[in-house]
Amino acid sequence: MTVGDLFTISPFVVAVGVAIAVLVADLVAPGKRTPVLAVSLGGLAIVAILILITGAAATGADGTGRVTAFGGAYVVDGLTTFLDLLFVSIVAFTIVFGPDYLEPRGLPVAEFSVVLVFAMTGAMLIAASADLLVLFIALELMVLPGYMLAGYHKTDGYSTEGAIKYFLLGSFSSAIFLFGLAFTWGATGTTSIAGVRDALSQAVAGAAGLSPALVLGLGFMTTGVAFKIAAVPFHYWTPDAYQGSPTPVTGYLSVGPKVGAFALILRLFVDALGPLRTDWLQVVIVLAVLTMTLGNLVALTQTNVKRMLAYSSIAHTGYMLVGLAAFAAGRIEGLQGLLYYGAAYSFMNLGAFAVVAAIQRRAGVTSGLDTFAGLGRREPWLAILMTLFLLSLTGIPPTAGFFAKAYVILAAVQASQDGWTALGVLAVLAVLNAAAAAFYYLRVVVYMFMREPRAEQAPMPHGRLLWGGLAVASVLTVVLGLIPGPFLEIVERAAAAIGG
Repeated sequence: MTVGDLFTISPFVVAVGVAIAVLVADLVAPGKRTPVLAVSLGGLAIVAILILITGAAATGADGTGRVTAFGGAYVVDGLTTFLDLLFVSIVAFTIVFGPDYLEPRGLPVAEFSVVLVFAMTGAMLIAASADLLVLFIALELMVLPGYMLAGYHKTDGYSTEGAIKYFLLGSFSSAIFLFGLAFTWGATGTTSIAGVRDALSQAVAGAAGLSPALVLGLGFMTTGVAFKIAAVPFHYWTPDAYQGSPTPVTGYLSVGPKVGAFALILRLFVDALGPLRTDWLQVVIVLAVLTMTLGNLVALTQTNVKRMLAYSSIAHTGYMLVGLAAFAAGRIEGLQGLLYYGAAYSFMNLGAFAVVAAIQRRAGVTSGLDTFAGLGRREPWLAILMTLFLLSLTGIPPTAGFFAKAYVILAAVQASQDGWTALGVLAVLAVLNAAAAAFYYLRVVVYMFMREPRAEQAPMPHGRLLWGGLAVASVLTVVLGLIPGPFLEIVERAAAAIGG
């Protein structure tokens, strides 16, 4: 390992050090949340600064705008920088939103922060992976802490049940994904992503066509990845895992592993399997249609807000797949829309779950619709912020959710004009699904402002940390919709790093 390699991987190394430092802080001051939160958030800020520094160094390193380490197995480019900053933001928001919910239930904040940071290191490694083996190791480093977080409230039967389902199905999907990587390795003779791409380019250019091993590998990897992003029909773990997990954990699971899995898709399918775009495009279209349609239809029937948001997250996976399909059809705007959607969805969905967690601060309070009745009178600021996040999830302008949906749908429309008729149908279905989603999102708003509560409850006090996090999330939700230009420039650089 050279000094240059160490500098390139410094954000990852420091992130691991932050997790260790949080443990030390808890040992020095056991049971005190202030040192833990200070070390966690301060450490994440240092990691973010290092990400920016290494990203800037990669941009100016040579004409390619990227730099590699460890023989090319680790890469830093515009996409790595964008995704790493997004992962740090997701974990920071989750840590900020967590204590008000965890402490009244006797759940430790320090362990919560440590597991989150370790999960973040896995996601960061996925974003920087340039080798199939590193990619798989990074995936497991990201998802294993997720299993622990799902069962974090170990005295709650629902939490344990959701964690077991998540763990078992997740283990099977990881094994299937590993089989796919092994077949791809055997068919191409290399684990390097660049090497796989070159080998596939030669295979596509030849007359022999794809080998049976490569077809099997593609099928296995698609199945494994579809589970990680909760695409239909591989979504069955999602509602139980989300409903049973502590609400701050649910918020994290709805965005962190999902964005991490899409990072895996970008490195594997867009980069390594890019020459086979036309082969996996049809599969992506089918997955997108099934995922957004079934997710919305089942969400319409839910009376539990956490479970409703779980099915909603499945539907949003479908919208993001629309952007992937548009890119596979030759539109770089699809990849840009996917990246923009991932960031916008993270902020608005984390904000929505933070409001649910704030309402549940009193132990024993459920996340049923009746709990939200009269919230506009009882806690008006929470109700207003929840309305903002729900409107953004619906796709109402001028929120970030509207621009995110418009970006991926317009990319699909542009692809249809290039001759891909199926993308035009996909765009129409995305619009219809977005309209249907308005019913279950706005139903929560109706309960908050137009329904009387079954029993009067005194409003709960909320910490300044929670209010600060909600303020930042709400500002980002509005600003990304009103002034998307500067953020779009960042997204375009990230997409160009991998999509050309």
